[in-house]
Amino acid sequence: MRFVLKLVLFLALLIGIVAGVFYQQYQSFIQQTLNIAADQSVHFEVKPGSHIRQVTQQLVEADLLPKTTLLPADYLFLAQARFSKQANKLKAGEYVLEAGMTPADLLTRLASGKTLQYQLGIIEGHTFKELVKAIQEHPHIKQTLSAEDYKNIMPKLGGALGESAEGWFYPDTYNFPRGTTDLEVLKRSHQAMRTYLMQAWEQREPHPLIKTPYQALVLASLVEKETGMSDERPLIARVFLTRLEKNMLLQTDPAVIYGMGEAYEGNIRKKDLTTDTPWNTYTRSGLPPTPIATPSKAAIDAVMHPAETNYLYFVATGTGDGRHFFSESYEQHRKAVAQYLANDKKRQQGTSIQ
Repeated sequence: MRFVLKLVLFLALLIGIVAGVFYQQYQSFIQQTLNIAADQSVHFEVKPGSHIRQVTQQLVEADLLPKTTLLPADYLFLAQARFSKQANKLKAGEYVLEAGMTPADLLTRLASGKTLQYQLGIIEGHTFKELVKAIQEHPHIKQTLSAEDYKNIMPKLGGALGESAEGWFYPDTYNFPRGTTDLEVLKRSHQAMRTYLMQAWEQREPHPLIKTPYQALVLASLVEKETGMSDERPLIARVFLTRLEKNMLLQTDPAVIYGMGEAYEGNIRKKDLTTDTPWNTYTRSGLPPTPIATPSKAAIDAVMHPAETNYLYFVATGTGDGRHFFSESYEQHRKAVAQYLANDKKRQQGTSIQ
């Protein structure tokens, strides 16, 4: 009986010693910081479906956990995850870990879902081809679409078979975590464009020749490519609408360039203006069959709310500032063209333009 009592006391003492050692080691561990050099940061990825033991093993392999003396760091980290009830709350994704973070900070970060975000800028005035190139070259977008998929992408976005993708993506800067697919990026931008276009359409000033939101999108793309000046967009939108009303050709060079495709080498020649394509607004009346680029919010707004003017023509000033002369008659337009040529010549010669 005495032996049993001594054994029980010994085991109790042993357990107390072990508990004391564990507590001391645990307290030391949770107060230390991760193995990250000062002023440095580390990217750490929690893979989809990972449980706490797998994440802990990743941390050990990356040598991120604080150094310990008696008990293994992974054992102490697992204990902390259990005690803090965060073991089952870790969220997949890529995280930024900074110097000075403690194991508790690390668990909070991995459970927050605040993953590292990457960016893709969809630029107004760019074509769908340029957008595809930007997506394909982005190192953190998961590539799932083939060249054939891109040729007929609209059904994957909820559109119709054979529908052109041109102009259907809202220009903005999109944030996303690593591993986001190309299709997910396109869906976000496409939905943003549809949403904004319909909102603008509902609030538009109706025009009898712009009968659908898609026609407005096409016209907005022409406005976008003609000027980068916000105050000129409503003026140019009105010029195009007035020409449509008068059954005049739109005669917009950017549409001709779009129709030329790979044949365009930087300059439009007279034969290019007379070579018919579906987008040649010198040979065909009305709007082109599709947009020619991604229109900005400002260009869409300009089409929905054009300026009140009688202008029928516009031409660049030739001063290199991106602005235009606007004219109500062809005679005025001819004088504006002459001024453009004179200004452009002076600018190329380096002469001051008054």
